[in-house]
Amino acid sequence: MITAEKTLHWAVDKWLAPTPSMPARVVRFCHSASAQQRYVCVEALRPGGLLSIFFFRHADGSWNVFPPQAERPAMNGYRRAAVC
Repeated sequence: MITAEKTLHWAVDKWLAPTPSMPARVVRFCHSASAQQRYVCVEALRPGGLLSIFFFRHADGSWNVFPPQAERPAMNGYRRAAVC
C-alpha cells in the first residue's frame, strides 16, 4: 500500500467506519518532539458500546494501530583491503 493512502483519516475510516449517526472523535493526542512520538486516541459509539482505538504515526508518515518499532543500537563492519 502506498504510504500516502495511510493517513489518519484513512485509518479511522478503516477501523471505526464512522457515519453521521455514529461519528468518531479524537479524545486524546500526544506529540512529543523530543521523543519524536505522535499518537491519537479516537472514539466512536457502536451498537455494542464505546470503541476506542489508539493510532500511532510512523517515521514514513503513515498511521497504524501498532506503535513504531523502537530504534535499537546497530553495529556494522566491513573488510578493508590490506595496505602495505
